[in-house]
Amino acid sequence: MRALLWIIAIFAFAAGVGMLASANEGYVLMVLPPWRAQASLNLVVIALIAGFFSIHFLVRLISRTLDLPGRVGRFRIRRRQEKAARATRDALAALFEGRFQDALKEARVAHACSGKSPEAALLAARAAHGLADGKRFAEWMEQAGNTEGGRVARLLTEAELAVADGRFEDAEGALATLRKGGYQGVQAATMQLAVARALGRWEQVPEAVRALLAARRISDEEARSLLGRAHLERLAALGSDREAQAVYWRGLPKEDLGDARFVAQAIPVLAAAGQGAIARKVVERLLDKEWNGALARVYNRCAGDGEEARDALSRAEGWLQQHPDDAGLLYSLGRQCMQAQIWGKAQSYLEHSLAKDPAADVHFALAELMERLERPVEAKAQYREAARLALEAAS
Repeated sequence: MRALLWIIAIFAFAAGVGMLASANEGYVLMVLPPWRAQASLNLVVIALIAGFFSIHFLVRLISRTLDLPGRVGRFRIRRRQEKAARATRDALAALFEGRFQDALKEARVAHACSGKSPEAALLAARAAHGLADGKRFAEWMEQAGNTEGGRVARLLTEAELAVADGRFEDAEGALATLRKGGYQGVQAATMQLAVARALGRWEQVPEAVRALLAARRISDEEARSLLGRAHLERLAALGSDREAQAVYWRGLPKEDLGDARFVAQAIPVLAAAGQGAIARKVVERLLDKEWNGALARVYNRCAGDGEEARDALSRAEGWLQQHPDDAGLLYSLGRQCMQAQIWGKAQSYLEHSLAKDPAADVHFALAELMERLERPVEAKAQYREAARLALEAAS
């Protein structure tokens, strides 16, 4: 229907032009002394139109002829790009399927056709790594680092593959280079966390954990666990320098000192270095805010000496009025009374704790108490029971 309408319109236009031309009796007089020419106006109009289109066609023909080498070049570039894209796609498929030899072959083609792109070189490097071909892996990694963008991708790939192979020192070197260049990314933070944990560089863990938490790559619970482990390792490493350990403890963020589980784990580490007393105020604040039996169990290890110890014992006995059946608090009170040489109350607290929750550490404390009271037979029995419970817990 549309074609029919176009045909009717064309014939109508032609008829209109014919009628207009037949009614036009004008002429054009052209004078170039000593010559003179006269022509119909209709003929001149037709000649001008025909000349315009002829010149336009001729110019287009010359332009396209001159542009022919460029068109051929662009065609070849397009063909190379298509070939590179196809080879890259095939290399990726082969790499994911574990066909590393095929992946290396296709990546080599993609690299040649794409103007030596770093992405194709990295594909070839990964394929060479899958083939355990260290020489070709090094060659392709060098090819991948020829550009600035390729340099970052090369270092990330190098670190990732080093972590996968357990070469954590090499991975740390690549990540350190990235940090010097100002690169910060989630992938780098993930690998930095793995490297720091493997090499025991716990001072690097908090920064990596916070970066992953901000990117929502780990949960709050995982972050707390990792940060707690890092702080514990750092406190243990500083155990030989009591002043540095105290400074580190006091510099911990409030949210970390508000974690009762972490504080309960940190107190034995501090106490081993004779620094348990610096955590006492933190423990008391946490227990006043929300009761925690595991934290109460280690309170005796931060009770201090002399007047501080007596004050801590009074504080613990005050808690006992509110939590009379808490086995951890009873054990802690027993230990505090032993330190204060209040033998009768110490025995009573420890036996009461055993009645609520038999535990190896309570039996061990009772054994020590029996030795101090010169009751060796009872001490041996308590030691045996402590060993039995410890073995059961270990299995």
